[in-house]
This record gives sequence, structure tokens and C-alpha cells, in this order.
Amino acid sequence: MNILQITPGAGGMYCGACFRDNALVGAFRRMGHSATLLPLYLPMTLDEPDQTRGAPILFGGINVYLEEKSALFRRLPRALTNWLDSPSLLKWTGKFASRTRPEDVGELTVSMLKGEEGNQARELDELLRWLEIHGKPDVINISNVLLIGLVRRLKNELNIPVVATLQGEDFFLDALPEDNSKEAWKVLQERAQDVDLFISPSRYFGDLMQRRMNFATDKLSVIPNGISLDGYTLSSAPTDPPVLGYFARMCEDKGLDTLVESFMLLKQREATKTLRLKVGGGLGPSDEPLVARLKERLERQGLLQSVEFCPNLTREEKVAFFRDLTVFSAPALYGETFGLYVIEAMAAGVPVVQPRHAAFPEILEATGGGVLCEPGSAAGLADGIESLLANPGKAREMGKHARIQVQEHFNVDVMAEHIVAAYQKLMPQV
Repeated sequence: MNILQITPGAGGMYCGACFRDNALVGAFRRMGHSATLLPLYLPMTLDEPDQTRGAPILFGGINVYLEEKSALFRRLPRALTNWLDSPSLLKWTGKFASRTRPEDVGELTVSMLKGEEGNQARELDELLRWLEIHGKPDVINISNVLLIGLVRRLKNELNIPVVATLQGEDFFLDALPEDNSKEAWKVLQERAQDVDLFISPSRYFGDLMQRRMNFATDKLSVIPNGISLDGYTLSSAPTDPPVLGYFARMCEDKGLDTLVESFMLLKQREATKTLRLKVGGGLGPSDEPLVARLKERLERQGLLQSVEFCPNLTREEKVAFFRDLTVFSAPALYGETFGLYVIEAMAAGVPVVQPRHAAFPEILEATGGGVLCEPGSAAGLADGIESLLANPGKAREMGKHARIQVQEHFNVDVMAEHIVAAYQKLMPQV
């Protein structure tokens, strides 16, 4: 099968969707399929072998932005604007991607959703020209529904199925300026009819988006995310002192400040006073003020020496990071679509404590790898963490069981097999 995966690059930011799609394309290739990972907007920052090598960056972020801002720019000959898609220039621009806020790109988002009717229509022409040269795929998967504006013209021109992955778009769309948000959801509902299949990594998020986008329930397939298990071994963390870990973007939305508050509560309790905290994950310019505030607060409490911040790790460093943990938590405050970090912790045999909302109950039910706590409650989170630390033998067995479940059901090769099976059902029956 010839598969085209279209995924927005996040520039210098660590992006879970980029990691997932990059690993997925690698798995497709190992299965013997011809698979291409085509980045849009900006380059991808990845922690595994780069599957985009040799592919151009289409819908270059600078051109897309200027086409939105200037009708004159949209009329310029393409020969005068191609230089703005230079990989080196886009790589430099990508350093500032983390500073982009939803409230700044409302009109641009709506325009992209409108596809051939939007201000970036000529970028669609470039994509189709590239496909003419490189051959028509059997199926196209767009990485998220913010790219749904591509679907109608791709289907009309190529007459092939187009699949859309659901990956947490509601949080971004709801954060747009109110008028833009309303229009965006309206366009999504209309254009959802163009998509042949939606793939969601969790039942929670699939059902939510089915209701909000109003597409037919038989167009939804739930296929959990998977990760590459290379290098993951059972945690070797000592029982004393125990180590609490966090690995996600270092921001409020992922619950970092909630976790730090819980850590400070635990340090006041006799049974957990020796606890240490390791914080890893993506740290961009927009996240630095929060981390600075948390460090100041920990310093005032005399606890900073018990905390280690490990930003922007390589994959090898990330795997080693999880191996050092006793228990893990990334208590996201919003409706997390899945949470690859939970599976990464379990792959190392580390039990987790997560909020009782969004996709987390599904994952813990499927793996038996942890306990749930009250969302947004630092005290409830602290109680959940202490319950695992107070029963190290039980926690260790919980982590081992979860590791087996991840190996069998949440690895990238299993995900790829299920997705290929879903694609095959869309192929014309000979």
C-alpha cells in the first residue's frame, strides 16, 4: 500500500503528534508498505530517526502567514515567493513557534479550514503538483482536523480515501477568539462530511469530536496510540529515596504547577519526606517564566535541592529518565486526548497517578498501571502518589503488569497494523 501521512511540523517545539506520526511511518515501512511523511508549515523536531528525510516542507509557514495577511502577496508570482520555503529559513522561524498563541491566529485557522476557498488555496496547488510528480498514493492521512481544508480538493482530484486523525484539536479551537472559534467549528462540521474515516486514540475523544463535528458514528475508529519500545527496560529506581517523575511540556495545561504543589505537600508528610522530584519534557521560551516561578517557590521552601529539571532530552536521555522513577504523574488539567507520556512511563514499568478525566481512565483500565485521583486537586494527587509509595511491592507489580500490557497492545507496530487494517477497508473491493 502507498500511504501518504501529512503532518504539521512544530519547529523547535517537541510535539507528541510529530513523534507519533514519525514512528507510525517507520512502522509502515517495516511492514513493507511505501509510506511518506510530508511535513507542513515548519520542520519537525524528532527524537527518533527522521522519516521526513527527502520530503519538502509544503505550505511553508512564512508563505501561509503572509498569504493570510496580504491580498497583494497572494497575487505575487510563485517564483518570487518560493525562497520563503527555504528549509534553513523555516528552521530558523521554527525557533519562535512556541510563542504562537491561538488568539493570534484565529483568522488564519479559519482560512486554512476553508481549503480551496481560503487564502492559502495556491498552497493546495503546490501539494497537488508535488503529488503529480511523486505519484498518487492509495490513501492519505491528515494528522489532525485542522488540516481538513485539504480533503475536498484532494478527493476530487485524486479519487482516493482521505483519513483524519483526531489529536486534541478542541482545546486549540476553543481558545480562538470567540467569532473565529464559532466559524471554525461551523466549517469543521461542514467539511467533516468530506472525510472517509476519523481515527481517535481514545473512545473519550472520539465520542467528543463526533458530537462536536456531527459526523456519522460509523466513520469513527478508535485505535490507541503506540510507541517504539526500543531501549525501555524495567525501572531500576531505588526504594529510598523514592523519585516522583513528570515528563511532558513544562506548562500549566499539563499540570506541572499542580504536581509541584503536590510534591511540596508530600515533603511535609513523615512517610514521604525523602521524596525527590524529576521534571522532564519540552521547555520553550513561553514556558520559561512558569519554570522560573516554580524554582523560586521551591527555593523559598528549601526544596529546590530535591528537584531536578531535565528539559528537551534526547530519546536516549528520555528512556534513562523514566528508568530512574518510582512513580509518575503528569496531571493535565484539560481533556487530554491520550497522553503518550503515560505509556512511556508504563513501558519502563513505572506506575502512574493521573486525573480521573479525559482519556486517562481508559488507559489505566486497559493497563492496570496506576491509580486515578480528583482532577485539579493537588491534595488528591498527593494522596494518590502516597498510596503507591506506601505499598512499594504492590506498586512494583502494578508497573510490571502495565509494562506487559504496553508491550502487547500499545506499541507502534500494533498501532500500525490496526491502522493499515482500517485503511484496507476503505480500498475499492476488486
